[in-house]
Amino acid sequence: MIQENVKETVKEGAEKVKDVIQEDIWETIKDFLNFGFHLGTEQNPINLTIGHLLLVIIAFIVATVVLRLIRSLITRKMDTENELKFKSIFKFIRYIVYIAVVLFTLSASGVDITVLLTASAALFVGLGLALQDLFTDIIGGIFIMVDKSLAVGDVVEIDGKVGRIFEIKLRTTRALTRDDKVIIVPNHHFISDIVYNYTQNHRTTREAVKVGVAYGSDTALVRKILLECAAKQNGILKSPKPFVLFEDFADSSLNFGIYFFINDSFSDPRIKSELRFRIDEQFRANKVTIPFPQRDVHFYPTTPIQPKSDE
Repeated sequence: MIQENVKETVKEGAEKVKDVIQEDIWETIKDFLNFGFHLGTEQNPINLTIGHLLLVIIAFIVATVVLRLIRSLITRKMDTENELKFKSIFKFIRYIVYIAVVLFTLSASGVDITVLLTASAALFVGLGLALQDLFTDIIGGIFIMVDKSLAVGDVVEIDGKVGRIFEIKLRTTRALTRDDKVIIVPNHHFISDIVYNYTQNHRTTREAVKVGVAYGSDTALVRKILLECAAKQNGILKSPKPFVLFEDFADSSLNFGIYFFINDSFSDPRIKSELRFRIDEQFRANKVTIPFPQRDVHFYPTTPIQPKSDE
C-alpha cells in the first residue's frame, strides 16, 4: 500500500511539473517568441516576431559557416595572389547569398515578403542601371581569373595599343606601353573586344620586315642580303631560322619579306628599326635600288603649239 501511494504521489507530482512546464514556462516562451511588431504601410504591412528574427539569425549563422567552408575548400590550393583576388569576388557573392537567405527564411516561416521583394527588385534595378559598367567589369575580371586568358607579364594588343600587363584587378587591368606609359583597361574590354595576346602560348613570336626592290634587281642577291642582315641583327633568334618570301609583283617594285623570330615582342619595333637600317646600308653597298612610285605623263596636243614670238 505504501509503495502504491508513493507511486501515485510521484505520478501526480510529475504531472503537475509537466503542467507547470506546459502552461507556464512553455507558454511564456511562446508568448516571447510570438511577440511581434509591424513594418511597412497599413496597406502592405510586414508582420515580424521574435521567433522570425531568431530563425533569420540561425539561418544567417548557418550560411556564414557554409560559405566559409566553401571558401576554404576552393582557396586551399590557390597561391597567395589568386587567393586574394578570389576573396574580393567572394565578398560580393556573400552579400547576395545573405540577402537570399533572409528572404527565403522569412518566406518559409510564413511572413509575407511581397513588399520586401518589390522593394528589393526596385533597388536592384536601380543599382543595376547605375552600376552596369561596374558589374560588367567585375564579371570580366572573374572570367580573366577563371579561364586564365591573361596573366601578369603577357604582352597584349587591344584597340591598337600594345602593352605588357603588370597588374590584374577585379575591375581593371593595368599594362605598361612601349612608351613607358600606364594604360588602365576596364576588364569588360577583354570579353567584348578582340584582344591579341602575343605571349599566351609561348614567349617567342614571329615578326617581319617588308621591302620592295626595283624591277630588274637580282632576286637571289636580295634574298641573300636579307638573310645576312637578319643573321647579324641582335635580338633575332638563330632558331627557328629567318626566311625570306618573295611576296608580290607590285606596280613599281618586287616585294620581299624577311621573317624572323624574337623572344621579346615588347621591344620588336626597335629590332625592326635596326634591321631596316642594316638592310638599307647593304642595298646601297650592293647597288640594289629601292624604288618609289613614278608616273609618266604623255601629252598629245590637238593643235600645233606655236612658239611665242619675241615681238
